[in-house]
Amino acid sequence: MYAISHYQDIVLNHFQSLVLKKEPSNLYEPIWYILSLGGKRLRPVLTLMASEVFDTDCKKALAAATAVEVFHNFSLIHDDIMDDAPLRRGNETVHEKWDINTGILSGDAMLILAYQYFEEYEPSIFRELAKLFSKTALEVCEGQQYDVDFETRDDVTISEYLKMIEYKTAVLVGAAMKMGAIVAQTSEENANLIYDFGLNLGLAFQLQDDYLDAFGDPKTFGKQVGGDIIENKKTYLYLKAVEFASEESRKQLTHLFSIQPDDNTSKIDSVKEIFDSTGASEATKKAIKEYTLKAFEILQKLDISDDKKDKLQSFGENLMGRKV
Repeated sequence: MYAISHYQDIVLNHFQSLVLKKEPSNLYEPIWYILSLGGKRLRPVLTLMASEVFDTDCKKALAAATAVEVFHNFSLIHDDIMDDAPLRRGNETVHEKWDINTGILSGDAMLILAYQYFEEYEPSIFRELAKLFSKTALEVCEGQQYDVDFETRDDVTISEYLKMIEYKTAVLVGAAMKMGAIVAQTSEENANLIYDFGLNLGLAFQLQDDYLDAFGDPKTFGKQVGGDIIENKKTYLYLKAVEFASEESRKQLTHLFSIQPDDNTSKIDSVKEIFDSTGASEATKKAIKEYTLKAFEILQKLDISDDKKDKLQSFGENLMGRKV
């Protein structure tokens, strides 16, 4: 195993070399555009890392890693349409730069392209990759639907919310790692354990994202702080605040999440104060820590060297080391 930067460089160079500029250009240019915007590319990096954890040259996992990243970006194109989002990674979203129909069709093509990358593998590996991918892709769609449903519900529970973020975010992190294990043809137990490691790390990462959206440093977070509050999103912080709040605070929070003022500064400050005073902030930080530690406990069960376990744990610690 190498340093994370090694895998990031391989992924970067690989995506720069992808040949996607084909005809009809109005189908393929938007695909090239969204992929060229970069981002963290965490998922393909995890696929490469996982293959080398199990003693296989990471370049053998490049096709699977590409499928994961192409699928992820397909979901972003369609999510941006559903959210009517104007920007993605600081640039125009596909449907804004072209139009909604282009976004839908180019997204559809990306889903098919993702499957095509698995064709580079022998039949037994192809079958396992495609089986995992189909299951994961459907779960991501289910997670997105739960997220949409929650926007109009006032009775969302903590367990329902955790299931939503598991499907919408964490399963793809787990699948990215398991795909590397499948390419490496390690044992079924190892493949399932590294999936669970990724899943729990993904849950911790999403909960941390919820927390940083409210309390992160605007200079390091990379997104507008308070965005979830502005959009009245019922995150883990919100649900814990509702659970812990006095009747008066609960009424105030419910009211704040029913309005969209022209200037959101006062709303954001008031909501954050309730998050702090009710103990929701601390409860969220505790949950982040619990899922991170659970991931590290699973890591110890893997049949790999201690050195590799240390490197995976170090990666997890760095991932969760964003400013909280």
